Amino acid sequence: MTLQAIIFDCDGVLADTERDGHLPAFNCTFREVGLPLEWTVEEYAHLVHIGGGKERMATLFDGPLRGTRWDVDRTEQTALLADWHRRKTQHYVDLVASGALPGRPGIRRITEDAATSGCLLAVASTSAEVSVRTVLEHVVGNELASRFSIFAGDIVAAKKPAPDIYLHALKDLEVPASAALVIEDSGIGCQAAIAAGLRVVVTTSIFTGGDDFSGAATVLSSLGDPDLERAITQSSAAGLDWPDVVGFDDLARLFETDARLTGHVTAK
Repeated sequence: MTLQAIIFDCDGVLADTERDGHLPAFNCTFREVGLPLEWTVEEYAHLVHIGGGKERMATLFDGPLRGTRWDVDRTEQTALLADWHRRKTQHYVDLVASGALPGRPGIRRITEDAATSGCLLAVASTSAEVSVRTVLEHVVGNELASRFSIFAGDIVAAKKPAPDIYLHALKDLEVPASAALVIEDSGIGCQAAIAAGLRVVVTTSIFTGGDDFSGAATVLSSLGDPDLERAITQSSAAGLDWPDVVGFDDLARLFETDARLTGHVTAK
């Protein structure tokens, strides 16, 4: 089997967006609508394990908003969450457009090589589609971004760690799970991809280094770049060796055999 498609997560994979993008966008929204709270970095480190921005904000109704004027019934909560999430998305898009969130090492290089090789490219994320598209265009440029299929936001009802978004992507791309690779940064994303039958390469991000990545083909600090940071292998299934600058060919070698089980392939 050969590698036919690479499916990237967005936040933490294309760019390390959570601490310097999503968190300030949430807090800006809270101030804008008059909510008496602000998430700290420590609090948000726990919230990132909840898939979806609306879902993260929904936790407020079971905590700090109890007994306030925002302590409303479920219908009103849904309407408030939709409004807050729309505002938050705009703040986030503005931050990305300002150039405040650079792409992670290796992303543009590998996507260029993958596109040249005829490999399909996609993003599967719980973030809103406009947020994903803005990050993607910022990181790889408009021309290359147009080659990507984007699966984002509420396109499926059950978000990561459910496998639904990856199953949806595979169906739309018309690629079998055995011929697709996922690049993720979080434990819940890794679980979702593995449950969909996909191979996973993890590049850890600011908040996810301590997550459980059981079943991943390898866990790396990043994909690495010659002029930026080098990739550090944190774990590798079946003892595979990975270079400190991972290339498209290294990812493709995972599909020369079932490396997750045999360890007969060495990435060089």
